[in-house]
Amino acid sequence: MTPPVQGIVTSEVTESKAAQAKGGCGGCNSDDSATVEMDEKLKARIANHPCYSEEAHHHYARMHVAVAPACNIQCNYCNRKYDCANESRPGVVSELLTPEEAAQKVLVVAGKIPQMTVLGIAGPGDPLANPEKTFRTFELIAEKAPDIKLCLSTNGLMLPEYIDRIKQLNIDHVTITINMVDPEIGAKIYPWVHYKRKRYRGIEGVKILHEKQMAGLEALRDADILCKVNSVLIPGINDHHLPEVNKAIRERGAFIHNIMPLISAPEHGTHFGLTGQRGPTTAELKAVQDQCAGNMKMMRHCRQCRADAVGLLGEDRSQEFSKEKFLEMTPEYDPAKRQEVHAGIEKFREELKAAKELVQDTNLTLSGEKLLVAVATKGGGLVNQHFGHAKEFQIYEVDGNKVQFIAHRKIDHYCQGGYGEDATLDNIIKALSDCQAVLVAKIGECPKEQLHQAGIQTVEAYDAIEKVALEFYQQWSKEQ
Repeated sequence: MTPPVQGIVTSEVTESKAAQAKGGCGGCNSDDSATVEMDEKLKARIANHPCYSEEAHHHYARMHVAVAPACNIQCNYCNRKYDCANESRPGVVSELLTPEEAAQKVLVVAGKIPQMTVLGIAGPGDPLANPEKTFRTFELIAEKAPDIKLCLSTNGLMLPEYIDRIKQLNIDHVTITINMVDPEIGAKIYPWVHYKRKRYRGIEGVKILHEKQMAGLEALRDADILCKVNSVLIPGINDHHLPEVNKAIRERGAFIHNIMPLISAPEHGTHFGLTGQRGPTTAELKAVQDQCAGNMKMMRHCRQCRADAVGLLGEDRSQEFSKEKFLEMTPEYDPAKRQEVHAGIEKFREELKAAKELVQDTNLTLSGEKLLVAVATKGGGLVNQHFGHAKEFQIYEVDGNKVQFIAHRKIDHYCQGGYGEDATLDNIIKALSDCQAVLVAKIGECPKEQLHQAGIQTVEAYDAIEKVALEFYQQWSKEQ
């Protein structure tokens, strides 16, 4: 956990009192205009879930265990045979685990990373195409680590058949990947579907998938299980169709919508990668997210995690817990210690929230043009990372009254031991070209000068993101 900064007023991009009163389909830190009040029980269900709550992802970690290798559909953006330790992409794993090995790993990680609150099974295939392994893993973890939330990600094909089992195991969060509600569009994404021991190709298979996805979504709603829907934005195929997807899932009770960019590098060996299908630009992605945002909560902080990811969103510590390593470790799972760490996190969050409200009461007098700022952060809701150490920047939109998280952008390290620094800095400047400023804990004179030449200001601070961003906005406004 990142400790409070002594002697510094801190705040954070958390829900304001007004935003906390919004919900129904949301409540997890968003700009969206849902108006149904979210009750305290629902708030508690997402409070420490880093995927369902943007604010929580600054503080709490998640892990995935790779116990489900088989899949029952083929997606044109997927190739599960590819693996690279530095590759963060769904379907990628370094090694498969048995349910017993997975339980051992969870206990080890829960001791080493006590802020880990969520265990998910997301592949590398589809968990419900591997039901025995998936549910046995959940059974073991529920028995041995009952304080950890259980999550499941699926394509939805077999979801209606396993709703009762999911409910029985107290799996409270399920993600479905839904890329279309029009089978004609789906046929461009899914070459085949394997259902009931038969392979269906083209639109025939897509119609089955669509029917099961919609039925599964409704079944989750009826069972009071929170559902996140992932949608992969594929330019020229479903980009203009995703608002229709958004409408359909909202009507069937989805809790939050995560619209993700297509990853289609040729080296991954996917159909889209090999045929030149491009991913969306950051502007294209934001435009579609914004178009859907007025109807339900949007998840904008997704990192498109590996199927064996470990740690905070934005970091991956899976290599610290390879099978060779964790099988030699003695689990140090201690519920009391974990509760103590979580209590400290919640105390810190309350302090940040109170500081934010103080800033709102005393400093916020501006409302005008919206600016983007890039933030180097290691978590905790703070500007607390050196420019040269950042693997990604979090992008916030500031208008003088609020600071809203909108995206993250991965970049190469600037500090690379003197190798390739000029080219890397050029890439960073290009990635941040639409930002007015970069907020960092520290930055060297050379990159600072080049950023300034590119029209990007730099702010050095060690404080809460929202406070630093608002103070920059006020200073910027005075200079206009």
